Parts: sequence; structure tokens; C-alpha cells
Amino acid sequence: MAVVGNEMERMQARAPRQRRTASVAERNSDLYQAQRRLRRGPTPEMFFAKHIDNSRLVKADDPVRRREMRIFTTAMTLFFALTMIYVWQHLSSIEVGYKVEAQKQQVELLREKNRQLELQDAQLSDPNRLDRLAKQLGLDTPAPGQVILPVNAGKNDAVLAQAQAPVIRAN
Repeated sequence: MAVVGNEMERMQARAPRQRRTASVAERNSDLYQAQRRLRRGPTPEMFFAKHIDNSRLVKADDPVRRREMRIFTTAMTLFFALTMIYVWQHLSSIEVGYKVEAQKQQVELLREKNRQLELQDAQLSDPNRLDRLAKQLGLDTPAPGQVILPVNAGKNDAVLAQAQAPVIRAN
């Protein structure tokens, strides 16, 4: 700060009348230029533009660099492929999970439907209900000898339908 103050006093001593009439912007500009001179040192900075023509240059082939780039490209391709395989497997496992959950829901729906059908079957095959329906239709209990069982028929054996009239035995 002291250096800037000394510089200002020296400038004011040279042209006191000019300084009074100068605008604030000009005074700030002068102060800024003085500070730049003190920071830079005694030599001014000069910049020259160089126009360089590189059109005639030919890039030399570097086999080591080419080999490094091939190895790097191969490694990155392999890394990318392995990453994509991992992502594909992960998404496939998520998809399979959704399918399993959907099939579990479907199994539960089918079990519920099966339970309802078994209840309906039990209601429809109720002997009391069948007896009431038979009486409504005018059917009566069979007389003795009216029911003919096939010969050698077990309780759970299949019975074939017969087209001929059954033989009635007299007791």
C-alpha cells in the first residue's frame, strides 16, 4: 500500500492541475497501470504471434503405441462384454422372479378353484339331496332283484355298459 501511495504522490506532483480535472475512471486506470508495472518488474511483456504450418508434417508410426492401444481396446471390450453379461443375468433373474411370483399366484387361484369345485361336488352328490330330487321326479327305491351287479366286479373296478337287457333271477 505504501508503494502505491508513494506512486500516487509522485504522479500528483508532476501534474497537479491535470489530476484535479481527471475523471474517477481515468484515475482508477492510472492506479491499475501503476500496480501492474510494479508487479511485472522493469521489463514489459511482449507477445508475438507465430504462424506455424504443420501441413507438411507426417506422423511417424509408433508400433509400441499401436500395440498398447490394441491391448487397451481389447481389455475395454472384454470389460464391457462381461459387464453386459452380468447386467443381462441380473435382469433375467429379476424377470424369472416375476414369472415365479405370477405362477405362484396362478397356483393359488387354481387351488382355490379346485377347493370350490370339491365343495360343489360334495354338495351335488349329497345322498339326501339326490333322494329329494328322485322323489320329485317320481323315482322310487329299487325293488329287490331290480339291481344287477356284474359278475366278478369289485368295489373300485370299472364297469362296462351293457346293451342287452339284464336277466332277472327269481328267488
